[in-house]
Amino acid sequence: MYTGDPYRPCYHFTPPFGWMNDINGSIFWKGRYHIFYQHNPEGGYWKWMQWGHASSVDLVHWVHHPIALTPDLDGPDRNGCFSGGALVSREGVPTFIYHGVPDGTCIATSDDDLLITWDKHSANPVIPVPAPGEEGHGEYIVFDPCAWLEGDTYYALIGNTIPGQIGDGTALFKSSDLVAWEFVRSFYQSRREWTDAEEDCAVPDFYPLGDKHMLLFCSHWQGTQYYLGRFENERYYVESYGRMSWEGGLLGGPRSLLDAQGRRIFFDWIREIRGVEQERASGWSGVMTLPRILSLARDGSLKIEPVPELECLRMNPKVRENITLNADDEMNLEEIQGNCLELDVEIDPNDATEVGVQVLCSPDQAEQTGVLYVPAERTLKIEVSHSTLNETIRYPHYRDAGGTARLPESEQFVDAQRAPFTLKDRETLQLRIYVDKSVVEVFANGRQCITQRVYPTRADSTGVRLVSRGGQAHFRSVQTWEMAPAF
Repeated sequence: MYTGDPYRPCYHFTPPFGWMNDINGSIFWKGRYHIFYQHNPEGGYWKWMQWGHASSVDLVHWVHHPIALTPDLDGPDRNGCFSGGALVSREGVPTFIYHGVPDGTCIATSDDDLLITWDKHSANPVIPVPAPGEEGHGEYIVFDPCAWLEGDTYYALIGNTIPGQIGDGTALFKSSDLVAWEFVRSFYQSRREWTDAEEDCAVPDFYPLGDKHMLLFCSHWQGTQYYLGRFENERYYVESYGRMSWEGGLLGGPRSLLDAQGRRIFFDWIREIRGVEQERASGWSGVMTLPRILSLARDGSLKIEPVPELECLRMNPKVRENITLNADDEMNLEEIQGNCLELDVEIDPNDATEVGVQVLCSPDQAEQTGVLYVPAERTLKIEVSHSTLNETIRYPHYRDAGGTARLPESEQFVDAQRAPFTLKDRETLQLRIYVDKSVVEVFANGRQCITQRVYPTRADSTGVRLVSRGGQAHFRSVQTWEMAPAF
């Protein structure tokens, strides 16, 4: 259907047609990985949300299934089945918990092995939106939920802010049966050294990770973020904070699952940056990140790695070794061309001020996307200032359009997405770069990942160049593979 579309990825998951946003209800069930997602099947635009569905046995090749949840015209979700999560009940039944608009939190269950058919509970909404004067009004906001079973108790996080509190927040509820819920308290206290006052805690996902608990969430202001801390006495004590999307970034609807190997697998929605009319004309919108494994390092920091299953897509391997570039040198790797690639690069930065790889390069470098490490700034960045000749493609400082508009005009758009990253003493820079038409994902030394959408206009923007700026750098090895289509 989309043959010839220059921006539709070949190995990143996309909807079969139409719109996709937040990843919802991901679950490993009966030997298959299932993802659900906010979906409008009518076209590449947001409208009357339903839950799309796909599954895979290997996290690489996905099978599209019928839509899992559709609003009931006379039901509590009549205006849309919005985001939520999945869990397995005490009785072993796969269960959705989701935000039904306009009435509140709803649940649905499935009894078939492929999770095709879902039955909504007759008691929906199980957590209603409280009207003025009703119990709960002014105490909590009913919005994107997640839930889990701990011992004999079900817990749920409901809402993205707490009335009267500044910044992101969510409310803790508990239940013995998934139907009758009790409000417990505000779950945690956000702090301004971590998040801005304008941020919220949308699409929360809460789970144990190593000896900590991780709260994964999205802010409508700044995108995907997380906390690490302790869950004790029905309260969350945040100990550290991190982000997965930075100024100019496009991640915005994460969800995870625990698989049979005990791996915590992360998925997220990568937004478009094309104009609305371009999205409508294309017929589709939205891409899912490659699945990532989240774990804790010995020092308690977050490790982020691509799933090894992706290696089955590798074709036509090429290797270059022991390349030294002097200050401000570049090297075009003539034998490496393509817009569906994986690159594994090991670098000694030496005294370079910036070092890395340019991908999706046109022969004259009018178009190119930079993957660069900046030692003095302790920064890993994807440079997009020359990623396209399409002048309508610009990367806003904030995800929130209103927030961006409040900035001085010179600061409203960025030329690169910059993530914090520091090499340890005597450590080499190890980059795993995935290029897939309009998607670039970069993993650095197993502890940082940065993702971007880019839109080259030229068919010959397929080159790869090595770069060293301001000083000498040594490229120990450059391994590349073409990537086979996954669909």
